[in-house]
Amino acid sequence: MSQFNRRDFLKALAVAAPASVLHIPNAKAASKARIVVVGGGFGGAAAAKYLKMLSPTLDVTLVEKNKIYISCPLSNEVISGHGNLKDLEIGYDGLKKRGINVVFDEVTAIDPVKKSVALKGGKTLAYDAMVLSPGIDFNYAGVEGYSEALANGDLPHAYKAGPQTLVLKKQLEAMPDGGKFVITVPPGPFRCPPGPYERASQVAAYLKGHGKTKSKVVILDANDSFSKKGLFEQAWKTIYPGMIEWVPGASDGKVVKIDPKTKTAYTNFGEHKADVLNVIPPHGAGSIAKATGLTNEKGWCSVDMLTMESVVHKDIWVVGDSCVHGDLPVYGAPKSAHMAVTQAKVAAGAIIAKLNGQPAPVPYFVNTCYSIAAPDWGFSVVHIYKVDNGKLVYVQEAGGISPIDTPALAATRKLESEYAIGWLKNIMADAFA
Repeated sequence: MSQFNRRDFLKALAVAAPASVLHIPNAKAASKARIVVVGGGFGGAAAAKYLKMLSPTLDVTLVEKNKIYISCPLSNEVISGHGNLKDLEIGYDGLKKRGINVVFDEVTAIDPVKKSVALKGGKTLAYDAMVLSPGIDFNYAGVEGYSEALANGDLPHAYKAGPQTLVLKKQLEAMPDGGKFVITVPPGPFRCPPGPYERASQVAAYLKGHGKTKSKVVILDANDSFSKKGLFEQAWKTIYPGMIEWVPGASDGKVVKIDPKTKTAYTNFGEHKADVLNVIPPHGAGSIAKATGLTNEKGWCSVDMLTMESVVHKDIWVVGDSCVHGDLPVYGAPKSAHMAVTQAKVAAGAIIAKLNGQPAPVPYFVNTCYSIAAPDWGFSVVHIYKVDNGKLVYVQEAGGISPIDTPALAATRKLESEYAIGWLKNIMADAFA
């Protein structure tokens, strides 16, 4: 991966254009088609929006359980007190104004043969094409002793932004100086690959900012490496020397069991007692995807890499965290907000092309990911992907990562922490406005 600079960024924008602005000619035949989008996160919202934008006469219905969406990106900053949960909330009025039917209900069943969607409220929706973006479900059984009840109680994972985020925040605030905050990281793939390490940084930021410098953050990791490792380790060494310890899987970092009463995490050969225990359980595709028979043996939805259409059931396109897209390490393209929005745009173009009997546009896929290690210390990565000989590959000349060595390190990191806020505002507007 190259170091990222202005010239690389301009190249990235040029290559990203096909995925950002789709041109679908002669969309008249799709004018009466019924599209149902299941899931109103970044992927689902963007899919509904761009379908309607590209072909305004489509009948687009978005089904989402919650009336307010809360962004997971930048929710770690809420835990440290450097962000506000309200700033991460957005509703669906922007999509409604575009003529999209927004139904607040829960999908209980999908019949891919009859092409129908059953809702908890009793209605059934017929579709000609569906976009499925249900996000992820948590495999609580993947960690012995953990459960959904514990997650919604005294041991929040807070890997879905909302009430659990605020519970974890209060637990951090109550932690004494000299206490230990233990984060457990599941095996990949999981949503937001840099998320646990950003969380560790934000916890350390709170502790340092409140004079609790004798405290320690321990990351028990089932994996042997992680996203932006060099950049995170530079930040930890520079800002939080001696406060953050990362234990990789090869050094017995994989947690197999917990004791919720004593807040103890057990590995195969050791134990770690915590004052605050933050268990992040393994992930899998949303339960409705599994119930519909769309998941593979590893619990994820396999898709056509060029169109995002399911390889199991035709006329269902799966975007966002639930899908496995390509064979990049670890197990496909990163599960991020930006990638979900890009996949949604590609799916929208492919759907309209198919409805009109035309070939799908040739896509590029874009991922931009910011991490904030401290209020004035941020860094980022931009990945551009294309499909080449049946594989999803990096476009090396168009992507990049924040440089570790730069003459104005502090100033550069401060700027990137500010850019992260702008990025979130833009990606939310792109999906929901």
